Amino acid sequence: MRAMDSVWRYSPPWWLRGAHAQTIWSARLARHWQDQSAPLRTYLGRASASTEGGVIAGWRVPPVPADLMGTIPHWERERWQTPDSDFIDVDHLVMPPLPKDTGKKAPLVVLFHGLEGSRHSHYVHAMAHACQTRGWQLMLPHFRGCSGEINLAPRAYHSGDFEEIDWILRRAANLHPGVPVVAVGVSLGGNALLRWAGELGEAAGRVVRSVAAICPPLDLVASGQAIGRGINRVLYTRMFLASMKPKARAKWVQYPELFNLDAAMDAKTILEFDNAFTAPVHGFKHVLDYWSRASAKPHLKNVAIPALVINSKNDPFIPFESIPIQAEVADAITLWQPAGGGHVGFTQAGITSRPPGHISGLPRAVLDWLAANMSLSVAPTQPLLTTPTQQASVANG
Repeated sequence: MRAMDSVWRYSPPWWLRGAHAQTIWSARLARHWQDQSAPLRTYLGRASASTEGGVIAGWRVPPVPADLMGTIPHWERERWQTPDSDFIDVDHLVMPPLPKDTGKKAPLVVLFHGLEGSRHSHYVHAMAHACQTRGWQLMLPHFRGCSGEINLAPRAYHSGDFEEIDWILRRAANLHPGVPVVAVGVSLGGNALLRWAGELGEAAGRVVRSVAAICPPLDLVASGQAIGRGINRVLYTRMFLASMKPKARAKWVQYPELFNLDAAMDAKTILEFDNAFTAPVHGFKHVLDYWSRASAKPHLKNVAIPALVINSKNDPFIPFESIPIQAEVADAITLWQPAGGGHVGFTQAGITSRPPGHISGLPRAVLDWLAANMSLSVAPTQPLLTTPTQQASVANG
């Protein structure tokens, strides 16, 4: 494939300039799809009356009421037991009635969320609406501990867990025989997905038809250091740690010897937290060992299925110099690197060109690309043996 600036031509609205504005506005205020029936003053008036919300830079930011964002996605939850006697919660988008036979043959999108994401994330809502509009099925597996309930095993989730991605995708394919399966990963989920595609090479085509990664931090060392510096530390690090630390404490209650709780609770950056919690819990020597081994960038030459990799050049989390160039990736990979968009932002102006705008353009473009670049491979009906551990266990009976 070739590097492309025209996969989807993105230009931020005139009233939304700058990486941080594009990132935060898209997550908090932009509509999840194009609908300009409510003006900005209605948004802000309804939001100010809300008692819920998040905190950015120490300020409480109430969410825009969901009914103003558009139709709320409806999900059916299923709990999957994992091979290590744990569980993950998988949400299936409830689709409107379709003509007979259409639903069964409609492609299935498996969407992997980002750090501390869930079905409530703005990009999940936008992708859900895009799938409904297109008539595609959508499955959202929550990484361990991200569905609202702490998982059971002495582990959580991390950015390079390609074995978990492999198990989820193979199970999804086996549960939908004859259905084309594609996968999308956002941020952390995008890195993990590409790490899997690079690990499997051509064998990935027996599980999914094509993949897409939206704003993946492919060089975790560069991105991990960037998010801990300057204004990023104020705007984003505190927000992530406020969610991650309680989960770490809950995990320590389950397994008091698993990691150093005091070090994790004292962490002021993602680097410090990953060094105290994520790395030791998942068998890495230290944070740099984790970030180096989990990064997908060194494995992109091995990707053999159609893959779209989207990185905005002004992403505040991902230094521009760490974004791959075409010479660093396989021919199967299409790079799209727009000048703007922030981190998983990409707000567009609506029909009136006034705020609040919407974020529906990117998921529609991603689905268009996936549809046009599906490989001809067919997902197997039996699990694929992908890791040395799995292969050894089968060989030994």
